[in-house]
Amino acid sequence: MTDAEPGFLRPDPIPIALAHGPLLEALHDAAFSPRGERGWTTEEFLTLVGMEGVFGFIAVAPGAEPEALGFVLARAVAGEGEILTIATRPDRCRRGVGSLLLKRTLAECVRWGAETLFLEVAEDNAPARALYEGRGFVFQGRRKGYYRRGAKRIDALVLSRTIGACGH
Repeated sequence: MTDAEPGFLRPDPIPIALAHGPLLEALHDAAFSPRGERGWTTEEFLTLVGMEGVFGFIAVAPGAEPEALGFVLARAVAGEGEILTIATRPDRCRRGVGSLLLKRTLAECVRWGAETLFLEVAEDNAPARALYEGRGFVFQGRRKGYYRRGAKRIDALVLSRTIGACGH
């Protein structure tokens, strides 16, 4: 994963708000349904976004009408952060969207007082694993059969990384 292409992304992702529920549903579905996973609903996003300690960001392309390219939803509580979900439009993968969102999430976790950031990733999601491992995340455990793709079950790898005072 490389940094974002110059001019491809606005360097400041937009904070997620309740009004973004339908957009989050559409982006999540576009990212996960091609792999046979169920996208989250607007109602599920609204419930999460309204919870204490939950935050997120939408990565956008610059322009008169910004185009949403992906998003991250996370939470921070009791010194720990957790990425709840992160999604990039399939036509924009491997172009720095996930990297930008991850960087912004780390910085926000510092603001919330988190010292460690956790996430789960499907064992067979090589691009996402490469992103996380390249950003210092390390294996902590495995959740057997955590993800469902139709009748098939995929293990989730639990990864974490310590967050420095600057979010790096």
